Amino acid sequence: MQKILITGGAGFIGSNLIHYLIENEVAEVLNVDLLTYAGNRASLRKIENSPLYHFERADIRDHEMMARLFEAFGPDRVMHLAAESHVDRSIDGPADFLNTNIIGTYTMLDTARSYWEKLSADSKERFRFLHISTDEVFGSLGREGMFHEDTPYDPRSPYSASKASSDHLVRAWQHTYGLPVLITNCSNNYGPYQYPEKLIPVIILNALQGKPIPVYGQGENIRDWLYVEDHVRALIRVLEQGTTGETYLIGGNNEQTNIDVVHKICSLLDRHKPREDGRPYGELITFVADRPGHDMRYAIDASKIKRELDWEPKHDFDSGMEKTVLWYLNNLDWCNEVLHGVYNLERIGLGEKR
Repeated sequence: MQKILITGGAGFIGSNLIHYLIENEVAEVLNVDLLTYAGNRASLRKIENSPLYHFERADIRDHEMMARLFEAFGPDRVMHLAAESHVDRSIDGPADFLNTNIIGTYTMLDTARSYWEKLSADSKERFRFLHISTDEVFGSLGREGMFHEDTPYDPRSPYSASKASSDHLVRAWQHTYGLPVLITNCSNNYGPYQYPEKLIPVIILNALQGKPIPVYGQGENIRDWLYVEDHVRALIRVLEQGTTGETYLIGGNNEQTNIDVVHKICSLLDRHKPREDGRPYGELITFVADRPGHDMRYAIDASKIKRELDWEPKHDFDSGMEKTVLWYLNNLDWCNEVLHGVYNLERIGLGEKR
């Protein structure tokens, strides 16, 4: 059975990925995570006793520790997901994003290269380093067009700039040292275990508490929404069948305005968890000051991964969103546990200096 070292596996996408790998007995996994505010072992409680799962709390910027973990575990593959990822937080405090997303990626690449160079010929041939990135590196689209693998980079926030930098580092390590790398850039993910600072869980939890549901600007910004389980399947497909040195864009084919997302969630809550007074959740919608530098539209052309690797999403927006809302309704204890004493759903990302 293959052995995969995963960074950031206690976060949103990472925990869903590890659940899939362990529950389907795809691989033995070492999860390396520092457990900052958005990473929580509660997201992995269902599989933490599996003999296929191992956890190490460690900082990916710690070169000595990463070298020890590579040598001890002996991975066949690396899936690098560890990153600071919330745009609003990057506006208020960009330093953490530069340190983790750039320096952390450099450390992982340098450690992986040293490890890979000492492998046997067969093991070197099997080894892969998959770097998971975002469509935000490409900047903002107008009303027309889509992002492609060859779209020029044009990051607009400290977060997207740090991810663009890490993408370039990965390509440099492949070009300069021959490290067998792959890169994926995905659209907005949603689904179980997403830390409740992002749009969808914020809407759900504010609504359930009877609080105003904040919508930036007029809610006209457009995103392509990708159900996290579909993303996980795509990542595994790229890892197993992708061509080294290539980039694959992963999208959900589900463009929605933010305000339409909010209305969709409100209607699902009206159906599955009606308010005691019988009033609609939609009356809690409140328009607030827009995010500084808010990109207007993202949209991904995922035809390359469909054509070359035979992957496409299984969930449309309606089915994925209903599963998501029901998961949060059935897992409010998880929400309370990961939020406790750390974040109270307050507004961040107004550009205040820290």
